[in-house]
Amino acid sequence: MATISVIGGANFDISAGLAAPFIANDSNPGHVSLGYGGVARNMAHNLSLLGHKVHFISIFGGDIFGGLMRDYCRNIGLDLSLSDVLKEERTGMYLCINNHSGDMIAAVADTEIINHITPAFIEKRAGELNQSDAIVCDTNLPAESLRYLLESSLVPVFVDGVSTTKAMRIIDAMQHSKEAKLHTLKLNLKEALTITGKQTPQEAAEKIINLGAEHVYITLGGEGVYCRSEEDDCMFPSLPAEVVNTTGAGDAFLAGVVHAVMQNVPFPQTAQYGLMAARATLLSEQAVNSDIANILL
Repeated sequence: MATISVIGGANFDISAGLAAPFIANDSNPGHVSLGYGGVARNMAHNLSLLGHKVHFISIFGGDIFGGLMRDYCRNIGLDLSLSDVLKEERTGMYLCINNHSGDMIAAVADTEIINHITPAFIEKRAGELNQSDAIVCDTNLPAESLRYLLESSLVPVFVDGVSTTKAMRIIDAMQHSKEAKLHTLKLNLKEALTITGKQTPQEAAEKIINLGAEHVYITLGGEGVYCRSEEDDCMFPSLPAEVVNTTGAGDAFLAGVVHAVMQNVPFPQTAQYGLMAARATLLSEQAVNSDIANILL
């Protein structure tokens, strides 16, 4: 299997699932669960479950949540030797509320600590990063750090858009740097349309390809995924699932794509493995489902 460096956010997750339709300005019955998340951390966990050697590169706070997170990451086999701990900072936190069907109503992400992943932080680890077979990151990274990573990487870089606000950092990096190299960008439909100003996933993907990305995957929820490269485009339907929780499904999708690319699966068939990984996550209360290890290419 491949050696993959994953860089970005690690959050302590608090997820609430409602037992009935949401009632605003009221206390809603439901179920609250705690877990370990963060887009990059979720992808690192999934890739480790899929059999890869994973270097997870993040910054943890000196609070109790940071200690729990580091212990958990090590216990699941992630290499944290390139990560750092800032004792005076608080560890990233993510709070989400899902409706009775498992779809997110609202979420709050406290990821200020990731601003300490500066270009200098990445440069210090550039040698190890470029010895990997691939680099995977999220757009929680500061804009200048994301741009530096795309400019300096010697191996394929895969990026998850995270949110409409943070995904704009990828557009900025591609527009303002002729040296930026992006193998794959994964966005959901809202992110894709917002950051490109387009009306359809086809138009959005075309703009991103014209900026220099090699491959674009736009996930469409229950409608599946639209895939685009310079030479090809394709739509794959979603896989049937009894949805428990949508948190982490997009992260699992990109991990599945990276896994397929590392196994030399051709584009756009790589998306089929992303969909299988996402389906496994939809069936779990947690942001990562260990059953992803059973997906076979």
